[in-house]
Amino acid sequence: MNNQVHWDRALIEKYSISGPRYTSYPTALQFDESFTSSNMIEVLNSSDKSKPISLYVHIPFCENICYYCACNKVITKDRSKAAHYIEALLKEAEQIAPLLAGRLVTQMHWGGGTPTFLTNEEIKQVTDRLKELFKFSEKSEISIEIDPRSMDRKTLPALAKLGFNRLSLGVQDFNPKVQKAVNRIQPYEMTRKALLDARKYGFESINVDLIYGLPFQSVETFEETIRQVIEMAPDRLSVFNYAHLPHRFKPQRRINADELPTASEKIAILEMTIKKLTEAGYVYIGMDHFALPHDELTLAQENGDLHRNFQGYTTNADCDLIGLGVSSISKVSDSYYQNDRDLKTYYAHIDNNEYATWRGYELTEDDKIRRDVIMHLICQFNLEFRTVEKRYGIVFSDYFKDELDSFDDIVSDGLAEITAEGIRVSQAGRLLIRNICMIFDQHFKQLKSMTIYSAAI
Repeated sequence: MNNQVHWDRALIEKYSISGPRYTSYPTALQFDESFTSSNMIEVLNSSDKSKPISLYVHIPFCENICYYCACNKVITKDRSKAAHYIEALLKEAEQIAPLLAGRLVTQMHWGGGTPTFLTNEEIKQVTDRLKELFKFSEKSEISIEIDPRSMDRKTLPALAKLGFNRLSLGVQDFNPKVQKAVNRIQPYEMTRKALLDARKYGFESINVDLIYGLPFQSVETFEETIRQVIEMAPDRLSVFNYAHLPHRFKPQRRINADELPTASEKIAILEMTIKKLTEAGYVYIGMDHFALPHDELTLAQENGDLHRNFQGYTTNADCDLIGLGVSSISKVSDSYYQNDRDLKTYYAHIDNNEYATWRGYELTEDDKIRRDVIMHLICQFNLEFRTVEKRYGIVFSDYFKDELDSFDDIVSDGLAEITAEGIRVSQAGRLLIRNICMIFDQHFKQLKSMTIYSAAI
């Protein structure tokens, strides 16, 4: 695979608008509360019983607030609060498991919050019970997000013994001044030791999360972070664009907007980052993600098996996603649904032997067609019209006449090529794949405001 990305600053600036990240289509903005637990039960009962499952386990607790964070979390230093949550989480799993009887779990991911807020014994308690309730494949991918600041020397060997074989390390930036500004003090040596220990205990794939656009970042300071990360050699990297949306996320109000890099500086930081990572051998998967050539994400993209869901890019395209815990989102067949976002409400429903379903969305036939188009483009950077035509019984050029007519600038700017057979995204267009996908997004066209989204670059 060609791991080089063509950079054209003028085009980047021209197309730098805000838009969805397409972890789903339609996005969660379309979810509504008319979708209830009754709909959820109906969806699960009518789903394909031969389809494997990917479990998502949400642990909301964090000891400290990171000012940039836009996740659903609960800030507390009282670790005893985990007991009630574990009780509710497992009770929810017991509700859901009979509706999925016999279906094979091939993936499980723990996110948050900070999953390692739980003690090693509590993680074992939850994992053991989930393995009793659900049928796990012997070769399941089991991953967890860890914070080196919230674990002890026994955590990684304990996780490995439980079957966890992939992990993700939150880093964001190693620069002390940046870390202080976002309230995440995490020394380089601490992170490096966690990664090396993970290798020692047999974790097969290790991801590192970085963020560009944070206070006091510059090309020079972030280049040093990139150098340190390359030296650590994680299998995967996620390099996210910080979206400063203090009107939506209260912790971000503690960030001084005057200390953020300018839009021009952010673009320069990203350009440097892509250049350094691809020179170091990382493949640009798409949408801020990089992976080494041997990694499963790279191989899945080469084989046409790459998929995208609420956790980002994934290797198992044929899974239904089942979310457990507060705010978690599920994707089953052609429906999405989400649990209560408020922890007290989640507890109230589970404690009363009720399902925690808060809202959801059932795709229309048009949604299904557009989802396939968008997801194929965002994962493979190309699309064959006949594949869509055969699957849905449409003539692509007729069904998407308006959309294809909107490609003039995209084509003339060299971001994509349209032929009678399909769409092929260029190396330059890969960086702007969100803009290309937006053309096919019927819901996005009806939005009156885009301030809810992050910039495409």
